[in-house]
Amino acid sequence: MLKKILKLGRQSLWLTHREYLREKHELQYLFWECTLNCNFKCKHCGSRAEENVFVEVVSTEEIKKTFLDVAKNFDAKKITIAITGGEPLLRKDLFEVMKYASSFGFQWGMVSNGFFINQEVVEKAREAKMMTVDISIDGIGEIHDEFRNMKGAHNKAINAVKLFAKADFLNSLRITTTIHSKNIDSLDEMYEYFSTLGISDWRLLNVDPIGRTICNDDILLEKKQLEKLLRFIKNKRKTRSKMRVTFGCAYFLGDEFEEEVRNNLFYCGTGINIGSILHNGDIFVCPNVPRQNNLIQGNIKKDSFSDIWNNKFEFFRDKNRSACEKCQKCDHWNECLGGSLHTWDFEKKQPKVCFMDKDLHL
Repeated sequence: MLKKILKLGRQSLWLTHREYLREKHELQYLFWECTLNCNFKCKHCGSRAEENVFVEVVSTEEIKKTFLDVAKNFDAKKITIAITGGEPLLRKDLFEVMKYASSFGFQWGMVSNGFFINQEVVEKAREAKMMTVDISIDGIGEIHDEFRNMKGAHNKAINAVKLFAKADFLNSLRITTTIHSKNIDSLDEMYEYFSTLGISDWRLLNVDPIGRTICNDDILLEKKQLEKLLRFIKNKRKTRSKMRVTFGCAYFLGDEFEEEVRNNLFYCGTGINIGSILHNGDIFVCPNVPRQNNLIQGNIKKDSFSDIWNNKFEFFRDKNRSACEKCQKCDHWNECLGGSLHTWDFEKKQPKVCFMDKDLHL
């Protein structure tokens, strides 16, 4: 009973804090989708990125000017820049730009498939003061290669992890794994292997019905498989392993798993304290949210990011942005608020995924 009372107290404090974040909307996390070019064609890619499809349309000077604008108007030391793509290392000026950004006090990290990482890249990352890196590895050996549609991808990714582990300058060296129907039964094998590589964290995500997954729906998890994943994470977090295991940010997970599989209660902060600059300069929210014209807030080619952040994003900061009749009747509405916006169905006006609803789960 005491444990339940303490949990309810923590939840109450978190809900109060969440409303504070919404009201203040202080920028804390800024994605830069530096390119949509990619050497892979992954089955689940939310951006549908692939090789030689997109050209760079934000110049070096335009993105530098934007980071200067953000640094002048906000506290750069409180903002993390997350570099994503496509494959970020296909952007030739990446380390030049991020060395410039880090001079203002921004912390920054990168998500990479690891294919192009060698000792030279590691040294450039060190010089540019990169603090974190996520290497995407979605299974052992051929399971990963097949999911990523690239032969040899697994060995390249493992080598990238080893190079960064040996360099030993990062605050966080993390493997991010998308759990799908082909690797869900390999959780223990992956755990044992990855724990030998010197990483600090293992982040597990489940496949969402967005992007290219819509054309590859056989990789989606069934609800029992998702529950298996969450129980695996919950059990591993009770051990004293040097490798921390955590679930991604998606979904309200109910009483059994909230506070058990990640460090915070569920919160979709997109547009509240999370913003992005897309490959074409569009000012947006989490890059996985559907890129509808009415949701784009501006473009750095003609707008000041800081002005847009301070004066727009009204829809995203509305508590009822993901409201629907079914959700608002749910006992968990105040905790969930309609779930993750990247899996919100804007046409049907309901979540595509709901862990609490038997009719709306994977």
